Amino acid sequence: MTTHTAPAPVRPASRSTLVRALTATQFVSRAGGVARPFLVLFLTQEHGLAPTTAGAVLAAVGAGDVASQLLGGWLGDRIGRRTTMLAGFLGTAVALVALGAAQTLPALVAAAFAVGLTTELFRPVASAAVADLPADQRVRAFGMLFWAANVGFTVSTVAAGALVQHGYGVLFWINAAASVGAALIVWRHVPETRPAPSDAPRRALLPVLLRDRLMLAMIAIHVVYFTMFLQLFATLPLVMAADGHVPAVYGGLLALNGIVIVVAQPVAVRLLDGRPTAPVLAASMLLVGLGGGAAIVVQGVPAVAAAVLVWTLGQIGVSVVFGATFAGLAPADLRGRYMGIASTTWSVGSVLAPLAGTALLDLGGRGAVWAAATAIGFALFAAQRALAPALRRRS
Repeated sequence: MTTHTAPAPVRPASRSTLVRALTATQFVSRAGGVARPFLVLFLTQEHGLAPTTAGAVLAAVGAGDVASQLLGGWLGDRIGRRTTMLAGFLGTAVALVALGAAQTLPALVAAAFAVGLTTELFRPVASAAVADLPADQRVRAFGMLFWAANVGFTVSTVAAGALVQHGYGVLFWINAAASVGAALIVWRHVPETRPAPSDAPRRALLPVLLRDRLMLAMIAIHVVYFTMFLQLFATLPLVMAADGHVPAVYGGLLALNGIVIVVAQPVAVRLLDGRPTAPVLAASMLLVGLGGGAAIVVQGVPAVAAAVLVWTLGQIGVSVVFGATFAGLAPADLRGRYMGIASTTWSVGSVLAPLAGTALLDLGGRGAVWAAATAIGFALFAAQRALAPALRRRS
């Protein structure tokens, strides 16, 4: 009988070093990510592109994001977690400089795709590195990565608003410098965690994945969840604008979302660490559905803020156990590729969400969006509860 790769043991002394280094890398890369929030303005104002043409360039970034999850997982299993991270961050620096210097539409599209492809290589590979840790340490480690990403994103949005006054070009150079800084952290402090090679034949992902019904079910659930959740960021600003609210009000609600995550997420890690993940996912997805649906139909800023708070609590719950849940499903020799597939559920949801949300709002109004979000929340709750026994046996 064929034996598969066993995880290479990560020395206890290096486990805390790994988590701290990955957390620092996540923060530096996200805090320095000042170019992307202003990319649409760079394209329309600096290059004079029409909004639809600028949208096509942004879509190229999104296409690169999707591809990077699969490529990152494959490279992480083939050449190692650490090497893939270094390639991603150094490639990001080059791609950002190229995007900032591009003058023609084909060059902009090509550079935009390269930015998406390289920037997100870190996500599946970092997830695989955390998945290489003992199971009882994964929830806390994944929670730290999620927290660092949100703190970094908060810093980047504030910094970008101040830096853009000096021109769009400076954003690309600072973003590129941050990517080089993240690469230096990886080079100096991130140990290699890829499982040691074995004498067993190397397995391809697709045959294993197609036989893994539990993994396929979890992929489907999370694509639906991320589509339902991320459409809120397309429909809520439209609904608030129709109610006469200025953009700053919507920005304040996003700030509330970020602040609650930064404050509450470390507490959630302590509360949820060691608990079965299926009930946590079920309850959290239901909260996102209920809170997201309510935010679309309630009247008044305080009521919308309360709804945002409900969905944020659900968002925190999903994010805390997401990585650990998929890590528990991943065979050791396919861990990088499994985590890449898991990350792809977010990327696919981010593509489908604005299309589905705006179409539903246009066809059925805010009531249709509320009904769909609420119904999907209950459906996801039921589906995740139904998979709980299988997830428990698998872990």
